Amino acid sequence: MADKSYDAIVIGAGHNGLTCAGYLARAGLTVKVVEARDKVGGAAVTEEFHPGFRNSVFSYVVSLLNPKVIRDLELHKHGLQIIDRTGGSFSALDVDNYLWMCRDQERAKKELAKYSKEDAAVWDEFDARLVEIAELLRDVALETPPNIGGGWGDLWTLLGVANKSRKLSPQQQATLIELMTMSIGDYLDKWFEGTAIKGELGFEGVIGNFVSPYQAGSAYVLLHHVFGEVNGKTGAWGHAKGGMGAITQAMAKSAESVGVDIEVNAPVKQVLTEKGKAVGVELADGRVIRAKLVSSNLNPKLLFTQLVDDGLLPREFNRRMRSWRSQSGTFRMNVALSELPKFPTLAGEENPAQFLNGTVNVCPSLDYIQNAYDDARKVGWAQKPVISMCIPSTIDDTLAPEGCHVASMFCQHFNPDLPDGKSWDDVKEDVADLIIDTMNERAPNFKASVVGRQINSPLDIERKLGMLGGDIFHGALHLDQLYSMRPAPGYADYRSPIPGLYMCGSGTHPGGGVSGLPGHNAAREILKDVKRRRV
Repeated sequence: MADKSYDAIVIGAGHNGLTCAGYLARAGLTVKVVEARDKVGGAAVTEEFHPGFRNSVFSYVVSLLNPKVIRDLELHKHGLQIIDRTGGSFSALDVDNYLWMCRDQERAKKELAKYSKEDAAVWDEFDARLVEIAELLRDVALETPPNIGGGWGDLWTLLGVANKSRKLSPQQQATLIELMTMSIGDYLDKWFEGTAIKGELGFEGVIGNFVSPYQAGSAYVLLHHVFGEVNGKTGAWGHAKGGMGAITQAMAKSAESVGVDIEVNAPVKQVLTEKGKAVGVELADGRVIRAKLVSSNLNPKLLFTQLVDDGLLPREFNRRMRSWRSQSGTFRMNVALSELPKFPTLAGEENPAQFLNGTVNVCPSLDYIQNAYDDARKVGWAQKPVISMCIPSTIDDTLAPEGCHVASMFCQHFNPDLPDGKSWDDVKEDVADLIIDTMNERAPNFKASVVGRQINSPLDIERKLGMLGGDIFHGALHLDQLYSMRPAPGYADYRSPIPGLYMCGSGTHPGGGVSGLPGHNAAREILKDVKRRRV
């Protein structure tokens, strides 16, 4: 039985799917969004996980959400408010020592000087080079990558990018090449001597990336996380008031205001094709929804290995999708706290709370990250996990009862594929205890203050969100899976081998993070094709 027909169907109501749908509807198309879960938002959702305590469940901080997407979709008009974090990053090195890289650059350099005067002296140059390259990437992120082996249009696009790169100084060009090819460990070893700053920044190279800090290409992930902005401040990070679900709720309201029909509890069984062209979807309940085109927000491997007839795919593309690398190494927790963590190393500070409204990290060195990775490869999880913790209730009082707090804990390294036939369902509670104990070593009141917790192992992330291997990026951000290679050579322009089937998720350029850019860029290419057909 066929449902109503639309101009476009979007599979998945994550932030990129909602972005794509919003742009298409604003251009006059009739749009249907189908979402497998019982709520919109994908990884950007807010839930009450303990009575009176609410928090972002998966993604947890804002920076990459593009200002153009915010403006075009009028997200502030639909309720989005982004709060600046002033605290920067507080690294709890051990019970007695810390490194605080706050937003005040002069204070940050004084912190570095406690451990190395040389590191403090080079900080401005190091930071400036990242910002310079991030400016280039910010422009590239808004553009459609040229297809390898494409025609004149793709050649002109490639030449345009090359022209932008030529405008960089020789030193800037060298920095770009280094950041694209070097390991985060080697890159930081080149700049710094202090172990604390290398641990702090090294985490940025492995976040959501199940690799050693000395794997070639991992320096790019550091760059990927600095080309965002919050409220006009480049490289800054903030919180969405009400949690990350506030972003996708605003996107859903924006889309519905221009006529988008959003349906939850509507998993897709298959993409329907006729004469080799996508013509709609069949839902798990047997309903058929027809459309002139389909846009998928799913991991490309999930889309092309489970929802599409692989007989319609070129052999090389099929091989690429089956070998698409999706592994994140992430274990994600929320905890409800009766009080703020108390770090003995801050006991002499007049206002210790000021250190805690940014990010609290347990990542004291590159060796610490390497050991976490080695453990995960050998036994399944880090025996001393890397932890990045945010306490958004310090700046958003809507999340917890008065006097109490919620904390997001983003942890690595945890192998999606456990050895010896173990299952994450059997060990995740023990692993959660280990994570809490690790934080408790630095803040001895932490464990006793936990009154509730929400656990998402790599397997939980895969099950709930369709993020294969628990991969928060829908595909590893490695050099051979970036730009014109994302998700496959010849198909980096958001189109697929099947006419009428498009990709708008994080498995396309510019990759993961709550940016909205894959959805934005895909909608632009879709509308180009729609215009051509109408002319």
